Amino acid sequence: MTQVDFYILEQRTPGNRYTLTCRLSEKIYHQGRRIFIHTGSEEVSRHMNRLLWTFRQGSFIPHGMADDCDLSVTPVIISHQGETGEEKDVLINLDSEVPSFFSRFERVAEIVDQEPQVIVAGRKRFRFYRDRGYSLNKHDIG
Repeated sequence: MTQVDFYILEQRTPGNRYTLTCRLSEKIYHQGRRIFIHTGSEEVSRHMNRLLWTFRQGSFIPHGMADDCDLSVTPVIISHQGETGEEKDVLINLDSEVPSFFSRFERVAEIVDQEPQVIVAGRKRFRFYRDRGYSLNKHDIG
């Protein structure tokens, strides 16, 4: 069964959930795992694509947009259009909804910051997983 982790940012700083996504992606990538970053829009997908290049000096995380890279060899895929069929390891969800394909992954990371609409959507996703019996972990990020 898919393990679901909620990462809750305690401070209200704009863009922090995207930076946390980069930090988490870097950590997971260095563990040798594949990552699918699911966003809710093309704008957020493109933002994540740019940010993964620049979020920390000296960091390199091989990544690409799902419609613009070789899915079989790229360890971090970004898309707002749904699953590509290649990933089964870690899903980082930046969408406000639970992706219909989440259960194909071993792990799901839900990133929640202190923006009111993000909190409300995060609570809804938490209830969704809990009500279906998924193992939930919560990580408070200071």
